[in-house]
Amino acid sequence: MTNNKFGTVIVFILGALNLLAAEDSFVRIRSTQFTIDDHPFLFNGFNSYWLMNMAAGSEQDRTKVVDVFSEASANGLTVCRTWAFADGGDRALQLSPGVYDEHVFQALDYVISEAKNHGIRLILSLVNNFKDFGGRAQYVKWAQQAGATVNSKDDFYTNELVKQYYRNHIKRVLTRINSITQMAYKDDPTIMAWELINEPRCASDPSGRTVHAWVQEMANYTKSIDEKHLLEVGMEGFYGKSNQYNPPGFNQIGTDYIRTNLIKEIDFATIHAYPDLWLSGKSEEFQKGFVKQWIWNHLRAAKKILQKPLVFTEFGKSRKDPGFTKTNRDTFLETIYDTIYNLARSSNGSLAGGLIWQLFAEGMDSYSDGYDIVLTQAPSIVNIISNHSYAMSELANAVN
Repeated sequence: MTNNKFGTVIVFILGALNLLAAEDSFVRIRSTQFTIDDHPFLFNGFNSYWLMNMAAGSEQDRTKVVDVFSEASANGLTVCRTWAFADGGDRALQLSPGVYDEHVFQALDYVISEAKNHGIRLILSLVNNFKDFGGRAQYVKWAQQAGATVNSKDDFYTNELVKQYYRNHIKRVLTRINSITQMAYKDDPTIMAWELINEPRCASDPSGRTVHAWVQEMANYTKSIDEKHLLEVGMEGFYGKSNQYNPPGFNQIGTDYIRTNLIKEIDFATIHAYPDLWLSGKSEEFQKGFVKQWIWNHLRAAKKILQKPLVFTEFGKSRKDPGFTKTNRDTFLETIYDTIYNLARSSNGSLAGGLIWQLFAEGMDSYSDGYDIVLTQAPSIVNIISNHSYAMSELANAVN
């Protein structure tokens, strides 16, 4: 890596021009690499789940979408993961099964249009495992209100009415005609990939078979509508029940990283890591060591068993952690980025990049979860992120 700011700026300008030139090209997969126009695609990226929600608010709210895209693009971030769901509640996209708020859909149109304007590709997630923005629990509640016999949110994966509600949402989003670009989402290369569900879990079936069957069914359905875009599950990376590589206390999650990512309609694997939560009370060095091993274990499986690329789609460090310091956070992020770079290089691009959780614009304190970063207020992180963006851009030109 380099601290040469002039060189970094030049590379970002060239990279932005290349992205604009390739804006009509879809991200594809060749062996275990992502490609654009048959050239390797490595990236540095970020999460901003709130984009549609904020774009659906006031004009002042909407400017925050442009603000975060502008700051991200200026620092070489080229992939953003965000929500394409809001099921019930405030600023809901889906008000009730099959009933959508056009204003909120236009907000998502705006997010996609602005991402394109800033040379940023999107990973769009279609539902939440958790109750935030509705999620599985809201779908089950809707089915219960319609008279279905459902007992828990795990019925999301098996109840036929709930599954039909979700399939309807997939179809409605993928076939949406963007009111700004006049392009169907399923035809828009600004979208890098669809994500079936954010962090799937199923406590009632720790074996992972229930989630696996649901993924197989919904992956088939998604690909029947859209064969152009890539598809991923949204997994955190937990292995099957009682696997030695799972962190302590995470053997009953109900997912199987290897088995489910082997589904042929799933194009690439994902992992998340929050050692401050998963290994609370352990030392900083222990947590960093765990994450390095976590990435390496999953990359080895992705390359040798899955034969698919891997993306580290969530990681971060919370200000709410006991003993939090900015120095520890920055050191943690440097460790993550160095590991991503080194493994991307040694795997010839099979580990394609990472997406930090999460970027905010200024004036979003009420949304804070402790992990949020405002780039205009965090010069040390800007330096870390921009250097990593530069390194990954250079590496993309070096891999075969």
